[in-house]
Amino acid sequence: MAVLGTKVHVPVLRRELVARARLVAQLNATWQPRLVLLSAPAGFGKTTLLSQAMTGSGGTGRAVAWLSLDARDNDPRRFLEHVVAALATVGPFPEAASLVGPAAPVAAEAVLTTVVNELDLLPGRIVLALDDYHVIESAQVQQAVTFLLEHLPPQASLAIATRADPAVPLARLRARGELLELRADDLRFTEGEAATFLTDVMGLHLAEGAVAALEAQTEGWVAGLQLAGLSLRGVDDPARFVAQFTGTHRFVLDYLVDEVLRHQPEHVRQFLLETSVLRHMTGPLCDQLTGHGGSNEQLEALDRANVFIVALDDRREWYRYHHLFGDALRSRLTAEFPDRVPILHRAASEWFASHGLAEDAVAHALASGDPEYAADLVEAVLPDLRRERRDVMMRDWLTALPQDVVQRRPLLGTYLAWVRLVAGDLDGVSVALGDAEAALAENPPVADADASAAVREELRTLPATMNVFRASAAQARGDTAATRRHARAALQLTGPDDHMARGGALGFLGLAAWGNGDLADAVTTFTEAVHHMGAAGDVSDLLGSTVVLAQMWTGRGRPGEARRLLEQALATAQQHPGAALATLGDLHVALADVLVEQGDLDAATAHLEAASSLGDAASLLENRYRWYVTMARLRRAQGDLEGAAELLRQAEPLHLPGFFPDVRPIAAQLARLRIAQGALEDAQRWADTRAEQTPTTSYLDEFAQLTMVRLQIARHRADGDDAALKDAFRRLDHLTPSATTSGRDGSLLEISILRAMAHHAGHDVAAATKELCSALRSARQGGYVRLFLDEGKPMLDLLDQITEPPEVAEYAHTLRPPAPTTSLPPPGQAELLSDRELEVLRLLATARTGPGIADDLFVSINTLRTHTKHIFTKLDVNTRRAAVERATELGLL
Repeated sequence: MAVLGTKVHVPVLRRELVARARLVAQLNATWQPRLVLLSAPAGFGKTTLLSQAMTGSGGTGRAVAWLSLDARDNDPRRFLEHVVAALATVGPFPEAASLVGPAAPVAAEAVLTTVVNELDLLPGRIVLALDDYHVIESAQVQQAVTFLLEHLPPQASLAIATRADPAVPLARLRARGELLELRADDLRFTEGEAATFLTDVMGLHLAEGAVAALEAQTEGWVAGLQLAGLSLRGVDDPARFVAQFTGTHRFVLDYLVDEVLRHQPEHVRQFLLETSVLRHMTGPLCDQLTGHGGSNEQLEALDRANVFIVALDDRREWYRYHHLFGDALRSRLTAEFPDRVPILHRAASEWFASHGLAEDAVAHALASGDPEYAADLVEAVLPDLRRERRDVMMRDWLTALPQDVVQRRPLLGTYLAWVRLVAGDLDGVSVALGDAEAALAENPPVADADASAAVREELRTLPATMNVFRASAAQARGDTAATRRHARAALQLTGPDDHMARGGALGFLGLAAWGNGDLADAVTTFTEAVHHMGAAGDVSDLLGSTVVLAQMWTGRGRPGEARRLLEQALATAQQHPGAALATLGDLHVALADVLVEQGDLDAATAHLEAASSLGDAASLLENRYRWYVTMARLRRAQGDLEGAAELLRQAEPLHLPGFFPDVRPIAAQLARLRIAQGALEDAQRWADTRAEQTPTTSYLDEFAQLTMVRLQIARHRADGDDAALKDAFRRLDHLTPSATTSGRDGSLLEISILRAMAHHAGHDVAAATKELCSALRSARQGGYVRLFLDEGKPMLDLLDQITEPPEVAEYAHTLRPPAPTTSLPPPGQAELLSDRELEVLRLLATARTGPGIADDLFVSINTLRTHTKHIFTKLDVNTRRAAVERATELGLL
């Protein structure tokens, strides 16, 4: 979506202005606070004062990035786009811009971290001014502003103009001396300023007593004084007017707007009322609403007459009414000409649509009372919303339309189902799709002659899309049969080049096969799905799906292939940093999981650190628990079993069931840890909670069954329970045929290892070594390590018995555990930097940009960010400049 230029321009100051030297001096003091806050009710001149201070002579040497907010900026993506666009007016922000590009899934913390780092590279003082901040209600946007505020580099400040205090840590900033605040009492006009305003700006000649009375009655309220001044221009007896002028701000506003309108020529009054439906306006747009020309000249005349109009750009092409004045005009318009309101909104919508400004076009279409026309506009931009991942905007528009309109339109109904799917409302998905399918059968949509190619494609593949969404809902419910049925139906409705629909359908077929334990089919089908996603140019889904495909390959007993795919995906991510961000952390975690299994604990640690530094923004919601699970595996490999258990407990509330087959339940993983610790009573309590008492062949139960085998072997070792050992063999025998026929070589390897452990526990060393030799032969190609070593001392004893054949004995020898490695350092702990980090630090001390440093080091931007994050953590700093200063103090530079 295009960013309207007037949102990121400092409002133009009018020629006649009260010079508020006392306040401007405060705002332009040498001391630069972290936050400048102007908080007061409407009409106190916050925007004018902030503009005056930012652009006046006192503000020289300071770059100002300005953003005028509106209610639509509650969409986190839109807000971040506009912040980056505002900052781009004062300097280069290439990395941040790439992260909010049309194809990039926006991750707030990653975008803001990049903004902070790029701000730190700019010379001189910088202020980011957010005007009308009171419109922000979104908790996500408020959190983003707090993050930015807390991490600003020393030369940067945030200025906020608002009618209500923002949800930022004001008390903490105040205590630190990092807050400059001006409130209503500070912003009121003094009697002298009121006299200057009424005389010099408004051109009135009032007696001194009248000025004092007006100042007292308005309590220095700037809007009230301005309205009073406009009203006095047509009054024969100013003294009497002033004497009768009293009341609250709301009463005064209503009274004075009536007075202002009453003294305007009829054509001006009509212009004000008709254009009041616009939140921002330009001459040609006003011409369309009024039905005649001359609007440019009329806007300029209103600007010269100081009639509550604000110029939004240097060329004075775009304007807006003062918010209070605009509200009052709209109230008058509705009261006097209610039939005109929808006509004016329709005219505005058509103008904005013809100029490619979809957000404004849809907003006015919805206000016009013509839902069918509004629905037409929404349908026209749905492909863009889908491609740019604007789920919030899609939700807002689809829920703003009347339900019956959405129900009659298959395309809108289908994407209402998507909105509900994202929200987790599975019942709502079924209802929306049912309505959409009924509408499609009754009245198949036909694209207009001027419809875009993207809309035509959406309509053509709509039946397939509906089935893909149904498959997704079924997968979330755990209904494998329905997942397969809907995915196959979607596939039959697509052609070979319908890559998006085919990719989705094949993906759900692959997940269904995985859930059923048919890993051979799952890998084949899901590989084809990933191919189609790549062909469709959907980098984010391509990389996210690779994480799933890697797990399937591991289940097939090919962790080496899983590692190759993940390393290839990370290389692809380096080429598409914006589009890859949403799943980049998941790729690092998935690769770390494979590396732990293969015994490369240092590399696994590095990838987990990289994922942690990227934050939640680089991980899909359904995958965030995986970091804790993989870190638990690493902790166990390092010998910290209790630490591993605590990590698994942290993972449990983050796990969202239904997205993927739960092939390694966290509760069973905890039970395995308790077995390894010798806490068999705790493990038995887990076993007692299981509903079934006899072995099953369900793949989703296999992990638990193999955990039960470990528990039975441990019970036999502990108290000689022969029945427990027999039960372990019985379970293994029961699982083997299904794993064999379904291509689950990873399962067969684990079964073989446990059979060797069971023989060893039964003191049948010959059978144990024979079984273990078979397992070692199978494991060599995949590079398995932890699957053996996690069995503890009995496995080490048995590995020592392997002497033949030579290649197997050699592999058994390599499985001896390496020296323990240290855990991740706690955040904020200063420690020695690695050679690579020192190399990065030396480049950070230069004037090189982030991309330039990455090029010098022959690494990606994401890798550079990871190194930088480590440096910041070890030096206990938040910005590049602070890191250089701290390193200098420590003698590292």
